[in-house]
Amino acid sequence: MAMMDDIVELEGSFNGEGMRIGIAMSRFNNEITEGLLSACIAELEKHGVRGQDITLVSVAGALELPLALQQMAQTDAFDALVALGAVIRGETYHFEVVADNATRGVHDVQLGTGVPIANAILTTEDEDQAQARMSVKGAEAARVAIEMANLLKRIDDEC
Repeated sequence: MAMMDDIVELEGSFNGEGMRIGIAMSRFNNEITEGLLSACIAELEKHGVRGQDITLVSVAGALELPLALQQMAQTDAFDALVALGAVIRGETYHFEVVADNATRGVHDVQLGTGVPIANAILTTEDEDQAQARMSVKGAEAARVAIEMANLLKRIDDEC
């Protein structure tokens, strides 16, 4: 049995210097997605990502995010991607369809391309919940994107 001293542990860092980050943002529930975007960009810049190294693509709604992210990932131009959207529960089953398929699509693109994607598609009961979460979730997505890009690079370099 190996001792902890024998284990190589790899972690990502939050240093975004020199990184190229792509953001795909849904325009549906625009007030919320703009809040997500502001928080995400502020956090990316806080961690060293330069404004000119951030590319923003906007799409109509959350269901269009996976296709835009897939196209962005296939360019090999980005170290990581971020998905920004807001799906707010309504009175019909449509909420579940959009939330489930958008989330699944982002997940599939990430696994299919090997490009890390921070998922900041909010799924909330109402607009108040979305407004309360948008700043935190946007900033978290920025950190996740940077951390995962750094981690994957370390795995490639050290394994």
